[in-house]
Amino acid sequence: MSKPETVYGLHAVQALLQSAPQRVRQLYVLQGRNDPRLQKILSLAKANDIHAQDRSRAQLDTMVDNQNHQGVAALCEVGESHDEAFLFTLIDRLDQPALLLVLDGVTDPHNLGACLRSAEAAGVNAVIAPKDKSASLTAVARKVASGAAEVLPFIPVTNLARTLKKLQQAGIWLVGAAGEAEQTVYQTDLTGPIALVMGAEGQGLRRLTRETCDYLVNIPMAGTVSSLNVSVATGVCLFEAVRQRQSSSP
Repeated sequence: MSKPETVYGLHAVQALLQSAPQRVRQLYVLQGRNDPRLQKILSLAKANDIHAQDRSRAQLDTMVDNQNHQGVAALCEVGESHDEAFLFTLIDRLDQPALLLVLDGVTDPHNLGACLRSAEAAGVNAVIAPKDKSASLTAVARKVASGAAEVLPFIPVTNLARTLKKLQQAGIWLVGAAGEAEQTVYQTDLTGPIALVMGAEGQGLRRLTRETCDYLVNIPMAGTVSSLNVSVATGVCLFEAVRQRQSSSP
């Protein structure tokens, strides 16, 4: 049996109880806390026959390595893992143009969580990342994702370049974000089946990833700052895709 995960934070625990309550082994809440946000979680727990146990702030702090738990934490079974085969099955079943997010070596779990949150809000079908030298779905990433990690497929792959080529063969256009690109994201047609490819903090897209992309786009910068945080840039690009798709739909 695999080691259980700890999911904490109001949004993350609520999403877990809504999407996969069978995973929850134990639910812990801050002793003495009683407000509408927590009551919603307790109601979901009760509906799924999950008993909540009171814990002191110090006990919860220890449980989550002193991260911001917002007064609630859940000990749960490890979630369903998705692989490349799942990804292409998902793409085949879509009844609308695919919108995928590829994170090429994003190592900060806070950035990963923020990217997942934006991706879920934008209607992304799946998020893809290499298994090595990238952030994984840690408790920190789940907390920052505010529930998105519980409902949005996250697919770690062994060989990102190979997966990107398979996506192209499946009819997906690869749009990579790069500061030196001549074309802006606003000048690029994002209405078809695309995978938005975002690079790592600092170094951007790796050479092979960059060369594999069908298009490179930039976000025009008017100030003195040369680049945006990867999670901010991801949000900008994804919601430009959302804007275009909504504008083009009948």
